[in-house]
Amino acid sequence: MGNRVVEILPDLTVRELAEKLGESPIDVIKELIRNGIMATIDQKLDFDTAAIVGEEMGFEIILFEEKDAEPIAELKKAVILRQKFLSEEPEDKLKSRPPVIAVLGHVDHGKTTLLDAIRNTSVVKDESGGITQHIGAYQVNVNTQKITFLDTPGHAAFTAMRARGAMVTDIVILIVAADDGIMPQTKEAIGHARAANVPIIVAINKIDKSNANPDKVKQELANENLIVEDWGGDVICVPISALNNEGIDELLDNIILAAEVSDFKANPDRYAQGTVIEGRLDKQRGVVATLLVQNGTLKQGDVVVIGTTSGRVRAMFDDKGTKIMMASPSSPISMMGLSEVPIAGDFFEVVKNKKLAQSIVSKRKDAKKSKRKAKRGMSLEDFLIRLEGEEVKKLKLILKADVQGSVEPITSSLKHLGDDEHKVDVILAGTGNITETDLSLALASEAIIVGFNVEIDYAAKRVAESEGVDIRTYNIIYKLVEDIDLALQGLYEPVYQDRIIGHAEVRATFRVGKSIAAGCYISDGKITRNALIRVVRNRKLIHDGTVSSLRHFKDDVPEVAHGYECGIGIENFKEVAISDILEAYVKERVN
Repeated sequence: MGNRVVEILPDLTVRELAEKLGESPIDVIKELIRNGIMATIDQKLDFDTAAIVGEEMGFEIILFEEKDAEPIAELKKAVILRQKFLSEEPEDKLKSRPPVIAVLGHVDHGKTTLLDAIRNTSVVKDESGGITQHIGAYQVNVNTQKITFLDTPGHAAFTAMRARGAMVTDIVILIVAADDGIMPQTKEAIGHARAANVPIIVAINKIDKSNANPDKVKQELANENLIVEDWGGDVICVPISALNNEGIDELLDNIILAAEVSDFKANPDRYAQGTVIEGRLDKQRGVVATLLVQNGTLKQGDVVVIGTTSGRVRAMFDDKGTKIMMASPSSPISMMGLSEVPIAGDFFEVVKNKKLAQSIVSKRKDAKKSKRKAKRGMSLEDFLIRLEGEEVKKLKLILKADVQGSVEPITSSLKHLGDDEHKVDVILAGTGNITETDLSLALASEAIIVGFNVEIDYAAKRVAESEGVDIRTYNIIYKLVEDIDLALQGLYEPVYQDRIIGHAEVRATFRVGKSIAAGCYISDGKITRNALIRVVRNRKLIHDGTVSSLRHFKDDVPEVAHGYECGIGIENFKEVAISDILEAYVKERVN
């Protein structure tokens, strides 16, 4: 018997493909990995990729035909994975382009310091101080040759892109501290670089330290199958001190050399395609998106489609804030004109007109609605219902904590819960905030996410709300363990849960009597007089309290909505500062 025939649209996610095939999303992801593609459960696949995966899994994939074939045909051309940008480009149209570089490595090993050193040493004198607009990426000139750097180490946008396999980059600079060596995030970075099939250049940083031991680092790299050149391998390794500006020129020269060997190319004479680096809502300019053009040339006036939003390029600016009319491959730009804030890591493509853009967006929104109806994430209440019917034996958890010292005792306590038949299965335990990657894993494995002393990234909140993934956060270990124990016993009672209602950015502070009030702009949602409020500074929670006063101009008001300014007083807190983020929430009973 031949392979079963399955009809698909050319733009569908990993999950949607799995549903079409009747297979597990995890099995589809594994097949993608075997084909050299790292993908999350919600990543979109083009038709060719889906067809290859389907064939490997025993299916014959054909394109769904409909009467209005033009949008489908155009969509098929437009939605192309980054690693296949050049597969259909005429050879005579391809031209060399600057390399795109990402610096990966463990926290505190010097990623930010290195990027700052490169930027400061590569800007010519008359441009000094001219980089006025941080847009998540920038270009430098090295001996008349351009290099594009992603300037988002540790940023939520970069986390999203790493979850998609770091495919936005051509070369990875793996930074390792000479006094520390290979660490967990270093290994993670190596994995992402290999999955994206990009060259790795190692920068051994902090060689100026008295306890620096480069040979130890090289040995640890060899243990990860990265053999540096002076040990007989093919991995370029450059000793540097980013703090003292040592070895930076040599590192840049090696990047240029690696780029010349690889000869990265693109077709500038076509509609632009690329990746969203980050997006934000600006009070004066509206939605501002940072894009990396990877193929084609982006021009002012072009119609851009990103996910389920679209818009015309009303204006765009380079990394120095200069208004430009067009952007060639490997150029990072910020643009205005979209109707909604895009998600970091999403593809963008230019289409020929607004009508086609609306058709594509409409189809994607319809597909998204169908996906939501078809399947939602697991909640603790769902687990209890299925536990009563003996449909499950294990409660799958993803645990995120503030520090490793918290992860170990929590994991140990959870493993001792339950009985021989009903146990906790911690499928992932790690440190840091709850991210979109954690949500993708929870959806694929029907797991519940628990956090201890951590925050939930904005993108993760959006996915959790749309997909129904249960996220529970705690600041007391015994309460976390107690809730999970009760769930395993079928005794769990619904509790009050936090629901975020809005965020405000502090733009000024002023004294009111003995208190300090914050002059704020409501960036999303709303702030209400009876809300609870969290103060977040540099992505860390520094206070959790209540709103003591809420004023719009001179009036006391019950609430202030998105897009307006207001004055907010926080009870028993006088340390509020400019740039703090105020997160308003209410407690609601679950069920």
